[in-house]
Amino acid sequence: QVQLVESGGGLVQAGGSLRLSCAASGRRTSTYNMGWFRQAPGKEREFVAAINFSGGSIYYADSVKGRFTISRDNTKNTVYLQMNSLKPEDTAVYYCAADGSVLFTIVKVTTVSEYDYWGQGTQVTVSS
Repeated sequence: QVQLVESGGGLVQAGGSLRLSCAASGRRTSTYNMGWFRQAPGKEREFVAAINFSGGSIYYADSVKGRFTISRDNTKNTVYLQMNSLKPEDTAVYYCAADGSVLFTIVKVTTVSEYDYWGQGTQVTVSS
């Protein structure tokens, strides 16, 4: 069992930055591949970024590539999402998720149903 708690959301002006954190607790959390997703009102949950268990492989959604950076610190059992140059369309609830599979492919990491555990989400609001 893995528990995930996101933090770091808030209200920011367009062009600003935020850093989200996802603290993981439970057994063998450093062996999980981790992902960030977001969900805006009335829309489906969408993939943002993913990082494999070691941090050596990363994927980004095209909409955030070059602006967002995912990273992890396994000594702290924490995954981060640094968000720069934020736009109003980035407004959403951001969720982190954990996947215990050994596979780390673009098809797998972008699929909501492939993840085993989810956090409660943190709101990010970008004003224009």
